[in-house]
Amino acid sequence: MLRLGAQRLRGSPLRGSPLRGSPGRPRSVSGCEGKDNPHLSAETRWKDRAETVIIGGGCVGVSLAYHLAKAGMKDVVLLEKSELTAGSTWHAAGLTTYFHPGINLKKIHYDSIKLYEKLEEETGQVVGFHQPGSIRIATTPVRVDEFKYQMTRTGWHATEQYIIEPEKIQEMFPLLNMNKILAGLYNPGDGHIDPYSLTMALAAGARKYGALLKYPAPVTSLKARSDGTWDVETPQGSMRANRIVNAAGFGKELFESDLDRIMEHVEAAMEMVPVLKKADIINIVNGPITYSPDILPMVGPHQGVRNYWVAIGFGYGIIHAGGVGKYLSDWILHGEPPFDLIELDPNRYGKWTTTQYTEAKARESYGFNNIVGYPKEERFAGRPTERVSGLYKTLESKCSMGFHAGWEQPHWFYIPGQDTQYRPSFRRTNWFEPVGSEYKQVMQRVGVIDLSPFGKFNVKGQDSIRLLDHLFANVIPKVGFTNISHMLTPRGRVYAELTVSHQSPGEFLLITGSASELHDLRWIEEEAVKGGYDVEIKNITDELGVLGVAGPHTRKVLQKLTSEDLSDDVFKFLQTKSLKISNIPVTAIRISYTGELGWELYHRREDSAALYDVIMNAGQEEGIDNFGTYAMNALRLEKAFRAWGSEMNCDTNPLEAGLEYFVKLNKPADFIGKQALKQIKAKGLKRRLVCLTLATDDVDPEGNESIWHQGKVVGNTTSGSYSYSIQKSLAFAYVPVELSKVGQQVEVELLGKRYPAIIIQEPLVLTEPARNRIQKKGGKDKM
Repeated sequence: MLRLGAQRLRGSPLRGSPLRGSPGRPRSVSGCEGKDNPHLSAETRWKDRAETVIIGGGCVGVSLAYHLAKAGMKDVVLLEKSELTAGSTWHAAGLTTYFHPGINLKKIHYDSIKLYEKLEEETGQVVGFHQPGSIRIATTPVRVDEFKYQMTRTGWHATEQYIIEPEKIQEMFPLLNMNKILAGLYNPGDGHIDPYSLTMALAAGARKYGALLKYPAPVTSLKARSDGTWDVETPQGSMRANRIVNAAGFGKELFESDLDRIMEHVEAAMEMVPVLKKADIINIVNGPITYSPDILPMVGPHQGVRNYWVAIGFGYGIIHAGGVGKYLSDWILHGEPPFDLIELDPNRYGKWTTTQYTEAKARESYGFNNIVGYPKEERFAGRPTERVSGLYKTLESKCSMGFHAGWEQPHWFYIPGQDTQYRPSFRRTNWFEPVGSEYKQVMQRVGVIDLSPFGKFNVKGQDSIRLLDHLFANVIPKVGFTNISHMLTPRGRVYAELTVSHQSPGEFLLITGSASELHDLRWIEEEAVKGGYDVEIKNITDELGVLGVAGPHTRKVLQKLTSEDLSDDVFKFLQTKSLKISNIPVTAIRISYTGELGWELYHRREDSAALYDVIMNAGQEEGIDNFGTYAMNALRLEKAFRAWGSEMNCDTNPLEAGLEYFVKLNKPADFIGKQALKQIKAKGLKRRLVCLTLATDDVDPEGNESIWHQGKVVGNTTSGSYSYSIQKSLAFAYVPVELSKVGQQVEVELLGKRYPAIIIQEPLVLTEPARNRIQKKGGKDKM
């Protein structure tokens, strides 16, 4: 039933509604363009050469020009086809909030707001920035859980955030209908800013520091040159650029007003704030904004195209603009990301990202704008893509699939007769018992997992060893062997973790996680080009399927299917061999992320189903069955195996992450980050990664929860799970060095409650190779 206020809006002409195509942006803003303000006047200069050319004069592009010029880069040029803010910037809402559910994007929001607070004073341009604070409203218990979940993820950040009671909410905002209110999430520093004025202030700052902003100057042609530079063509002339940053968005066309399309939300707002029922809508702006498939922008260098960067897809461009401009500027100037922001990497999308997929996901993302955000969340529009493994049809009805870089991969397998629905939660949910069964399957018998989403690269050539020795902190494995290696940044941070398998003299198979496929490939290719290495690098991710087989009976099952001797003395841990499994050619690597006896079997993608069938048939006597990534995560945590993106990333160095074994500072090659790492080691560490256990109720650590000690937040978890061996929660966490000793007691905050935790000697469970070594020496192991 429509309320009176909403009824008056349906089909009624609205006073002041702008015509379709009208820019509609404010012209009365203090400090607008003109001869009275030289920093905002149209440019008459032109340059033939530029260090960086930014395409697009919205808030994000202008912010980047401002930051690069302020940091001292000469010859920064911004090209805009129409006028500044002519795209989606001028009609943006201009909301500025410290809140973001993502850990890394909180830093972007923080940097943006801190810039906006001082920008008017710096540039002399009024920006219309107000910070009254904001309150997010919870009307359901699950939304209250979400607020608690977000509170523990904010405790170790610099921003203020509080959960407040209904009484406090009413005091702060008495116009609110309190009938359904359970709690509020209060951010004191949140506010709003005028997008047009903000962009003009950034433009004034950019010009003040020497940037050239040209408009109208539409880019009509971009041509990449063999030396990595670019030829840029515009109607006003051409220029040579060392680097391109695409910050373009939509044009300025508006759509016809269509209030009926959002009437459900208008009515909800009137219900929450009843005074709105009596209000008139003076103006409607129905303009386009950009949405990526996962709602997050794309920021950074693009794989496969040298010196081509992007800053596009901003659904929330105003709050992101200041921080992203600073982030990209730092990366461009210093050669590495200033902090981890992998979720914005443009290379998370590949050739599998079709127009059809993008349209479906963008619609879904827009519709899910303000829904509850769960851990382990899945969204189903546009799936599956064409990038399914050879086992998809075999497994899809047996398990709950997760989406990984276009692939569908089993997260957990159904138990007949039990609940098989997708039921996201902040607490243990319907996958808890099935994952426990899969854990026991691997620990006691033998399990099979589809690992096809791994990124896989073939590297060969006369300089392949020299290139990899330059890239990796570990030594290069001997022919026929494999190791775990890390690529570091110049500052000594962990850029990536890969498995390096030396297949034949000078030829390598490199393996990485699905989420970092093109992220890692870009770094490898860039270093190969910069160093002039004579190598051939090929992405073979889509050509190969991978089956993981793990558990104490793995050798017995696989030995039935091959003439190759799989005994421990002949096929050693980390060894790699080409062999046949029931006449199917495979590259077998004796390694498993479960930490149990296992092999990864790399094979032609079209052979996946046949290989799976013969292994499952051969293992019937041993009780073989499937397991998914949730069980694998529980298994790897018990073995204290680190995960890239959680325990290590561009915010961490390998020493504090406990990766000393994989870093060879004494190897002759001067690998990237070596000198920085030596300095870090000499200065001493400030924090360490530790493993801790805690007894909880019905919730387990996921990662990024606050660690407390003596009433203060002292660190954060990085990942966690339930340990089915000790029946407690298990987590990795970073804590100060002085609190990192075994036996140290701390607290972990989960959903508003602090649980006592204790740091343990890792690993909780010894790996199969370690147990073997102890057995051969006549000792006892942990399990």
